[in-house]
Formats: sequence, C-alpha cells, structure tokens
Amino acid sequence: MLSLLEQNDDLEVLVADDGSTDGTAAAVRQIAGRDARVRLVAVPPLPPGWVGKNHALHVAARLARGDWLLFTDADTVHAPGGLRAVRERAEREGLDLLSLSPAQQMRSWYERAIIPRVYRQLERLYRFERINDAAGREAAANGQYILIRRSAYEALGGNAALAGDILEDVALARAARRAGLRLRFEPGAGVVSTRMYRSFRALWEGWSKNLYPLYRWSGAAEKSAGAVALRLLATAAGTWLFDVAPAGLAVWTLAAPESGGLKVAATALAWLALRHAWYAHRLRAVGERVRLAAWYWPGSVLFSLVLVNSLVKYSFRRPVAWKGREYTGARCQVSGVRDCRT
Repeated sequence: MLSLLEQNDDLEVLVADDGSTDGTAAAVRQIAGRDARVRLVAVPPLPPGWVGKNHALHVAARLARGDWLLFTDADTVHAPGGLRAVRERAEREGLDLLSLSPAQQMRSWYERAIIPRVYRQLERLYRFERINDAAGREAAANGQYILIRRSAYEALGGNAALAGDILEDVALARAARRAGLRLRFEPGAGVVSTRMYRSFRALWEGWSKNLYPLYRWSGAAEKSAGAVALRLLATAAGTWLFDVAPAGLAVWTLAAPESGGLKVAATALAWLALRHAWYAHRLRAVGERVRLAAWYWPGSVLFSLVLVNSLVKYSFRRPVAWKGREYTGARCQVSGVRDCRT
C-alpha cells in the first residue's frame, strides 16, 4: 500500500478491512492519520451468497470517487510512476479494463517450486494474444491488479453482479468481453510485484481454491464439470508420467542390483535433463530466473497433488478454505440454492 502513496499521482487509497486479525486496521489508521488520501473501510459482515473478496470490493468501490478504479492487493508493490503510466495508456488506447499479472516474489522453496510451475500452465490456458484479440471471445484478468473505468464497472453491475464467483477477476473480464468493452491483460513485471503466499498452508489452500475454476473458465466458453475433471486429471497424469515417474525410476534403478539398472537410470536421467532444459527455456522466454528450473521436479510433484486436491474439493462439493472462510462450489449461486457459505 505504501508504494501506491509514492506514485506522485492524484489518487485516494481505500483499504477494505474485512475482519482482519493481523493488525492491518491499526496500521492503516496510523497511515491515514498522516496522509489524508488513505481511508480505512470497515467491511460489514458477509451476506449470504457472497464471496468475501467480492463483498469487500463492492463496499469499497461504492465509496471511491475517481473516474478510474484500481483493484489491487494490499501486499502488492508498485513501481514509482507505474500507475500513472498504466492509466494514461488505458486512456490513450481507449481501454475499459487493463489488468496486469504481477511479477512474483518467491522466498521459500515451495514458492519457487510450485508458483512458476503453475504459471507456466496458466500461460497455456490463458494466452495473452488470444485474450487481447478484440475480435476474440476469450477473457481473463488478475485480481491483484485490475484498472477499470468507473463507468464500465458500474455498467457491468460491479462486484454485486459477481457476488458468488470465487474467481471474481476472470468473471469480471468475461462480463466486460460480453458487454463489448475493450480489455487488455498482460504481464506486469516492472510495474507491480507481489508475494502471493507466505506459508505452505496458504499456498496449498490458495491454489486448491483457484485451479479448478481456472480450468473451468479457460477458453471461450465455460467447461462442463466432466470436461474440467478430464482436463485436470490429464494434466496431473501427464505430469506424473513425464516428470515424476522418470525421477522415481532413476532413483529406484540406481539402487537395484540388476545389470540393466544403470542403463534404465541413464535413460531416465537423460529424459529428465531434457525436461529440465525445456522448462528453463520457458522460464527464460518470459523473463523469469532460469535457476528456478532447479525446482522443477518438486514443483511437478506439488502441482499434480494440488490439481487433484482442487478437483476433489469441487467435484465432491467439499469446502475450499480461504482467509478464514469456507466456500463450496466453483460458482456459488446468490439465489441460495448453492450458498457460498457453509
């Protein structure tokens, strides 16, 4: 949040406090006491049928006064002058919604292992060139950074129209596409960065919550439950077949006394070296640190496991946990037939 206050731009910063217990409210009050641009917004209790983030954004957006709204996470870091440059570009190009995918800060081994692995998969599901094709039907956005015209946001019904959507950022982008609005989605390196997860539990819960709906909403149309299950299982199976199993085979054959064990191990290791080189090439192509390829094997294990966990959660309607709340269903209905809250 502090990096936003250093943007040298005419802005107001509304911080939606949705019952935080980590001292956020007290810290924001101190900052607001020194800077009149900052306001703490106390979010009322979550109504039935709402996802927590949608409700918090809805409450804060109603109090905002600007012609542009920037939805961003409190833990994002914004480069000096970045917001003004993005806003001016959106105005110059006549965009209604511009979303950036922040550069990811990764400090623990499990962050380095799984986050690049997930993002390389998401690049296949949500290709920037297809999303940015004005004549296309695909749409996506990253909720960590969404700049949208206030008039467009209100015309779409705001977050109230997305009340039960767990994947609210993609839902907003799809609504904008259906309404014929101009949107753009691209990498945000050099403009905004963030550290998504600060514990293994948060990482596990976060991707378990997001992967199923991300697969469901990829492409031009919503996938059926069966199609989503097949895609998730195929991805997990492919990951085990091409990445996890060869590593296990190499270890097992090296320890085996059979004379052919070394040949099998050498073949498996050669295959793993090729996969490692391929992954390093993909990292380099998107400007990511190539040394992260060292975490490819543990990342593949974690990725496949969290894929299956996400599938189980949604397919068997088990609650997914996030930020102290539990939600059931890939898209909860405001009608109450499928209430988001458990």
